[in-house]
Amino acid sequence: MQQTPKGLRLQIALLGRVNAGKSSFLNLVTGQSIAITSDIPGTTTDVVEKAQELLPIGPVLWLDTAGFGDKTELSAKRLEKTKKVLDRADVAVLVCEGDKIGAIERKVIDLAEQKKTPLIVVFNKADIHKIKNPEGAIVVNSLDKSSRDRVLTELKAALIRLCPEESLNPPAILGDLAPAHGTVVMIVPIDYEAPKGRIILPQVQAIRDCLDHNQAVMVVKENDYQSVLKNFKKQPDLVVCDSQVVHQMVEQTPPGIKCTTFSILMARLKGDLAKLVEGAEAIWQLVDGDRVLIAESCTHHAIDDDIGRVKIPRLLLEKTGRQLIIDHVSGCEFPGGLAKYNLVIQCGGCMQNRKEILSRINQCKAAGVPITNYGVCLSALNGVLERVLGPFPEVLKMYRKENNGKRTTKN
Repeated sequence: MQQTPKGLRLQIALLGRVNAGKSSFLNLVTGQSIAITSDIPGTTTDVVEKAQELLPIGPVLWLDTAGFGDKTELSAKRLEKTKKVLDRADVAVLVCEGDKIGAIERKVIDLAEQKKTPLIVVFNKADIHKIKNPEGAIVVNSLDKSSRDRVLTELKAALIRLCPEESLNPPAILGDLAPAHGTVVMIVPIDYEAPKGRIILPQVQAIRDCLDHNQAVMVVKENDYQSVLKNFKKQPDLVVCDSQVVHQMVEQTPPGIKCTTFSILMARLKGDLAKLVEGAEAIWQLVDGDRVLIAESCTHHAIDDDIGRVKIPRLLLEKTGRQLIIDHVSGCEFPGGLAKYNLVIQCGGCMQNRKEILSRINQCKAAGVPITNYGVCLSALNGVLERVLGPFPEVLKMYRKENNGKRTTKN
């Protein structure tokens, strides 16, 4: 990868009233003229994203938003997008005009508290406003380029102090599931969904994570897996496959070898694996006329045998034997009105950060709707979920307890 994908970056939302100087602050801290600035209120009309390397924190993604207090015709739609940014922001920066904390600023503070998002306060336009009592805020004149070093130092100190540990130091993808100097086999189908000349992002990330943990990686296609496995003098420590070939992988993997899927690894990394496994049990409770939402985070062009639009719906109908209504959404937007659904199936979320996936899980929980993800769903539908949960003993224990005496596939 030439640069860190935004799903692995610390995401920082810039919030505040119109014309408080959010875009000017972004230009100052990045050292570039990224965002258009103007004295005209409402210049920023949509979320502007800017990636930056902010050492020693690492890769970050700035989210410059439309300001609160916009009086234009489209203000309601713009502010709705601004509020949704907090579903994925790891931290928020409230930019104030001077040290003014009015109703708008208090609204931003309340929203950040509701979303459990750490908040940094910036008192901007210090050249024209007398700042009486900073109380821990960063005081800045964003048009003064000479202040950049000082502002960055104070900003990074605040980020290190406030950000969740997992945002600054993400957990392992799979490096903790095999010993150092052990061997991991990855089964990677090369089909129409595989980008030409490349492999998909979760597979790249998994390979890198193994190398970071001093593990050897053997990458094979599904039709070569069995013959390659026979050539091992010592059994591999872990096998990971694409969810679309999970049934074949389980059939060909000896019982003593731990195995799982890339999507289940993403479920653990980006969300709540136990909750997504629990949600998969709702598959077997579906009845005729129930509605299922399949949520895909990216907006790739769907192919004839697309996993979310074709394969999962086909397998759902086949294995449950039910007449279901299946809806699809794609991109960053997560729909309201979730209560009308009986199950939500989320993609692996490789293009999203952990905060956004957890937000979707919490929205489903609030609506009383079970949620699972592609990998967990496909493993459940293929009757191999217990096997691929083997590397995660606590989740497996929970699954066995919850599933005691229940069937895992339709007779």
